Amino acid sequence: MNKVFKKFDMKAPPIRQRQWLRPVTWALSFPDVSAQHTKIIKTNCEGLKPPYILLCNHNSFYDFKVATRAIFPHRANYVVAIDGFFGFPLKKWILRQVGGICKRKFTTDLMLIRHIKKVVNNGDVVVLYPEARYSLCGTQSELHESVGQLCKMMKVPVVTFKCVGNHLRNPFWNTKNRKVPYTEGHLTQLFTAEQLKAASVGEINAKIGEALTYDDFAWQKENNIKIDVPYRAEGLHRVLYQCPHCNTEYKMSSKGDTIKCKSCGKSWRMTELGELEAVNGETEFSHIPDWYEWIRSNVRNEVREGRYYFEAECHVKSMPDGTRFYDIGNGTIIHDIDGFRLKGSGKYGDFEMERKSGGLEACHIEYNYLGKYGDCIDLNTLDDTFYIYPHGDDFAVTKIALATEEIYRMIREKNAK
Repeated sequence: MNKVFKKFDMKAPPIRQRQWLRPVTWALSFPDVSAQHTKIIKTNCEGLKPPYILLCNHNSFYDFKVATRAIFPHRANYVVAIDGFFGFPLKKWILRQVGGICKRKFTTDLMLIRHIKKVVNNGDVVVLYPEARYSLCGTQSELHESVGQLCKMMKVPVVTFKCVGNHLRNPFWNTKNRKVPYTEGHLTQLFTAEQLKAASVGEINAKIGEALTYDDFAWQKENNIKIDVPYRAEGLHRVLYQCPHCNTEYKMSSKGDTIKCKSCGKSWRMTELGELEAVNGETEFSHIPDWYEWIRSNVRNEVREGRYYFEAECHVKSMPDGTRFYDIGNGTIIHDIDGFRLKGSGKYGDFEMERKSGGLEACHIEYNYLGKYGDCIDLNTLDDTFYIYPHGDDFAVTKIALATEEIYRMIREKNAK
């Protein structure tokens, strides 16, 4: 591009959470946690004190508030994606003062390791969301193998914080708040510093993965939690974009408590217990994550058979410094086994970006971003973030996200052999 934008200063050291702001973070978090009747359950946490690494699952912004309550009265630094700094002019400054550390999603950022080490040396808690994206259907995402390596490197206790029910409260596919009677947060110390020394990276990753395994819809049914809002299925078609009755993609729609295929006409009603029931005929998947995993298996087959390919004209916005978007123009996005390739031009000149599959374990997506921009793919380099909005209606960003994960998994398996 012919314009050089100001970039976010990733080298700026993390700021230890200001003492005068600590009561503010509590005031912004505790009333909501209390009103939601979130029960925090601690396991193996006797005598636990900072510094330690806190690894959390991720379903909504509410996760940050519950984590603040769970580690009270200790202060923390939070690793936050760059879009978390977007908003009113002072937000970037405030987020830094309360301990925010900026990270561009799914990039290998060695500077982040230095920042985490500094927080540990300060004697504070480092809060990480290793999935690096909200859950699409209330279940966990696969964690990158580097998580265990990072824990091993820091030589401090490893703690997990698994929230259950937050997806039901604010599902990523429709963030309008639902009336969930209560939620849970499970704070568990997995390794003391001494135990960490004796554990291998593989053992650390396995234990973290097990501790962060969850299924909000199964939990809802097991605990007989009824959600009776009339809009409870609206937006679900963005995740369940393929019909299990006729196999057609991109023709699903949703309204009220019903999700429907516009190709074959079949529809399913979402019950107050979060299950799906076919309005007529067989119920192929009553459990929403089962439908989602069926779609994933279809994408996996496309990838492994060499059939997966996506290309579309698109509109592109850039967020180089975290404070604002720049409309950089129109272009073409291609995604295949080799990775992502983006080319285009606009009022700032030509632009180009490429991310190879071997270095991209996942990609972040947004549904109707900020309520006005539509569905998009969020791709990052070390110094820029691109929000890519494909044109047309014959695609699903969910499929692109699944394909990214499955391509990386296939490459990793081949490399292991």
